[in-house]
Amino acid sequence: MPSAAAQSVSCVLICGDDEYGVKQRARALFNQWSAEIGGTDHETIDAAASNSGDALKALARLREGLQTLPFFGGGKVVWFQNCSFLGEDRTASAQAVTEALGALAQELKKFQWDNVRLIVSAGKTDKRKVFYKTLEKIGSVETFVGWSADDRDWTAQAEVWAARALRGLSKEISDEALASLVSNVGPNARQLSGEVEKLSLYVGERPRINVADVDAVVTRNKQARAFALADALGDRNLPRLLKCLDEELWEVRRDSQRSEIGLLYGLISKVRVLILSKELISRKLLKAESDYNRFKAQLARVPTEVLPEDKRFNPLAMSPYILFKALSQARNYRQEELIRAMDLLLECNQKLVSRSLETSMVLQETLVGIVTRPAREMVRQPAGYPV
Repeated sequence: MPSAAAQSVSCVLICGDDEYGVKQRARALFNQWSAEIGGTDHETIDAAASNSGDALKALARLREGLQTLPFFGGGKVVWFQNCSFLGEDRTASAQAVTEALGALAQELKKFQWDNVRLIVSAGKTDKRKVFYKTLEKIGSVETFVGWSADDRDWTAQAEVWAARALRGLSKEISDEALASLVSNVGPNARQLSGEVEKLSLYVGERPRINVADVDAVVTRNKQARAFALADALGDRNLPRLLKCLDEELWEVRRDSQRSEIGLLYGLISKVRVLILSKELISRKLLKAESDYNRFKAQLARVPTEVLPEDKRFNPLAMSPYILFKALSQARNYRQEELIRAMDLLLECNQKLVSRSLETSMVLQETLVGIVTRPAREMVRQPAGYPV
C-alpha cells in the first residue's frame, strides 16, 4: 500500500506481485517528486535483467545515475524501473549479483541525499536480503499484493477498486453491472483498468453504466468465456449452448494451453453449483432473487457453521455473482436431472480420455442429452386435460 512515509524520505522501494499497481504508484511518485524537486535531468533506468550480466550492468547504471549531478542544477530523481533481481530466481541468487547488491546497500547508507531521490520498482522481493532491509531502514517500502482467484475476498476488492475508478471518471455503475464486469475480467488489475476506461468512453455523456453496457463492450478473459458456456447450460438454452461450445472448441484449437477436458471440468463445476443451489433453496438458506443487492444481503446472513469447509461446496467461497445467477438457473432443472447430468459428464470424461472419438461430437452429444427435456414435458397439454 502507498506509504505516507514516502513524503519525507528520499529513497522508496515499491514492490509486489501486483505489477499494475506497482507501476502506477511508481510512475505517480516519479512525477510528483520530479515536480517537487525541479530540474530536467531526472532519469529512468530499465532494471529488467535476464541474466547476471544484465543485472550488473543495470546496477552500474544506477550508481552512475546517482553520482551524476544535474547538468543545469536543481534536483534529480532516479527511477530504477522493473527491477527483476530482488527475489529468489536464478539471476537474483547469483553470487556476483548478491555481492553487487550488498555493496550498493552499503553505499546507499552513506549517500548524501541532498536534492537526489531514488525510486526502485520491482516484482516480488525477498525481504531477507540486505538490499531490501537497507531500503526499508533508510527509506520506505510499499508493497502491492495482487488479487488472486484463491483469495475469498478478491471480488469484493476488485469491485471497490473498479467503482472508485469509475467515480473518478464521473460515472456510476449498478451493482449487478459491477459484479458482471469483475466476473468477466477476473483478478487482473491492469485489464480491469482498461475495461473501466472502455466502459466510460462507450456510455459517453450518460452517467450510469448498466449490465447491457458491460455485455456490449467488456472483453471476457479465458475463464469468463468458459462462464458463458456454463451459463448457457444453466439457462437450458440449447442453441446458445451449442454456439458457445463451437466458439470454445475453436479457441482450444488456437491455444495450446486450453483443452476439451478443461471445458468439461468447467461444465462439471457449473452442474455442481446448480445442485448446491437447489440444496440451499430447499433448506431455506437462500432464495432466488432478481435484485443483486438483496441477494448479497441474504448471502451475508447465511450462518457459516452450517456450510461445508470444502471450497467447492461452500457458497461463501464462490464468486457471489456466479451463485446469484445459479440460484435463478436452478429452477430450470429438477434435482434428478442434475444428478443425471453429472453421470453424463462422467461418461463424457471417460470417452474423452479413453477413446479416439471426435471430441467435439462427444461434448455436443453430452450437452444435448443434458439440456433436452423429456418428450412428455415437451407436449403441450390442452387446457383442462387431466394430468
